[in-house]
Amino acid sequence: MNEKSSVQKNKELLSSFSKKTFAIIIPILFVLDIVAMIYFNLQGGDATALVGGTAIFILLLITLAGHKRKALEETTKYLIEGLQFGFRVFGPVIPIAAFFYLGGDDFQGMIGNFLPKTSQGIVNDLGIALANLVPLTNEIGAVTVSGVGIITGLDGSGFSGLSLVGSVANLFSHGSEAGAATLTSLGQIMAIWVGGGTIIPWALIPAAAICGVDPFELARRNLIPVIIGIVVTTILAMFLL
Repeated sequence: MNEKSSVQKNKELLSSFSKKTFAIIIPILFVLDIVAMIYFNLQGGDATALVGGTAIFILLLITLAGHKRKALEETTKYLIEGLQFGFRVFGPVIPIAAFFYLGGDDFQGMIGNFLPKTSQGIVNDLGIALANLVPLTNEIGAVTVSGVGIITGLDGSGFSGLSLVGSVANLFSHGSEAGAATLTSLGQIMAIWVGGGTIIPWALIPAAAICGVDPFELARRNLIPVIIGIVVTTILAMFLL
């Protein structure tokens, strides 16, 4: 009941005109961020700082319009609530992410230099071994590239294994005269579908927390549609090769 009354109270802080004004201003500010990133070639931390600074600026504007004299005090409260929400949402991710980072390139930095010099991380080595154990035919190539994409997506990132997927696709394209572009696209789709936030719970945590649903339940409900999509896409790729 307290949360409902708080939400209702916050809705009444801004007038209808203010809401419409901010609905126009906010997209414009973020579009300007995109323009600034392109023009000044901002990447990584610089781009993140720009977007984050814009978000805080918008928060200040809205708080000033809604709370007037208590704007600074309320802004501090909103920032604290946001940080608490962030820790509550991403807290479970830390041990899970640490486990899966062990299978990536960060193994040596976390554990030590125990892997062979040619190793690309346990997960990536597993994908390479899978690619080297199968015969080089178009059909097997499509299935293998899909498998490699799925394996590299298990860390919850849809992009970390794209370099490995490209290498495996290139291997099969030379060995079986298959289309390298088709195989690469197939592997990218699998990696992004699995690791980009569909059936891996730790990749779903941010969206699930914002929507107030259980990430494991969301992943369970996504499982069958995503598996069907993976199978159909892989079969279609076989005909395109």
